[in-house]
Amino acid sequence: MNTAIELRHATRADWDDVAALIYQSTNHWYLANGKSAIFTGEPSSTLLFCQVYEDLDPGRCLLAIDQATGSIAGSCFYRQRETHVSLGIMNAHPDHAGKGVARRLLTFIRNFADENHLPLRLVSSAMNLDSFSLYNRAGLAPYAFYQDMILEVPAKGISSEAPVGKSLRDATLADVDAIVTLEQEVLGISRAKDFEYFIRNESGDWHMSVIENNEGQITGFLASIQHPGSSLLGPGCMREDEDAIALIQRELDARRGKTMVWLAPSNRPAITQAMYDLRAKNCELHVAQTTGTPPQINGVVMPTFMPETA
Repeated sequence: MNTAIELRHATRADWDDVAALIYQSTNHWYLANGKSAIFTGEPSSTLLFCQVYEDLDPGRCLLAIDQATGSIAGSCFYRQRETHVSLGIMNAHPDHAGKGVARRLLTFIRNFADENHLPLRLVSSAMNLDSFSLYNRAGLAPYAFYQDMILEVPAKGISSEAPVGKSLRDATLADVDAIVTLEQEVLGISRAKDFEYFIRNESGDWHMSVIENNEGQITGFLASIQHPGSSLLGPGCMREDEDAIALIQRELDARRGKTMVWLAPSNRPAITQAMYDLRAKNCELHVAQTTGTPPQINGVVMPTFMPETA
């Protein structure tokens, strides 16, 4: 018998249940497929998703509710920017597997993007063929592949050195316009409010670096977050491979003694080789997908899952 599902948006009162669903559903899939759990801290750590997405995009957590029990059968975050709609982390409760919960959530968000005449974009696991097929059947086509790389950063840190003629430093709010312009030129998207959020760092979990040339022009940026619910580098965009390598090293150095994960573009062997030289290892593969015309990437792109970017 099919479960009757209704869709509604989450309120603050739902956050604990949404966080528990994210924790349980994500770990269930990885463990069921012979992999290690993604979330290893307390279940409450995944409240981070609710908080960050609510800070940036209030009221954009969509829930699938089991009408018989009133419980949450699935959830998905989504975000609208002037250039695109981004699909965030999606989860269906294991008890509702195969009942079309994820498809209902995706259809709502796909329709939202279409109604606003914007492409829908996401980065999803290339190892989870069920989710890949879900998105692919909904019209999202792959355009870039990424290697998830993991490293336990030495307590002594990692040295970072800018290429000749360039320098590294912390990002400031005065850099936001230049960062937005760079990402528009490299990836064709715009999201100034995200960068302002990272740089303000009111939670104390974020850090962001830029690299600039001798003329003071920013040629790359990279953010990172370190929190029990997410230890990731990204998002980032760079003009050149050498910019990316220097920024990755700097953000890793800012996270001394922590285990960090980041998405390195698979078609940039100079970057991945430099990561192997740091003793980073591959832990997963992800694919960027979009509806509509695939973007032309004019440089290096490093997406992330906190918050989701493509």
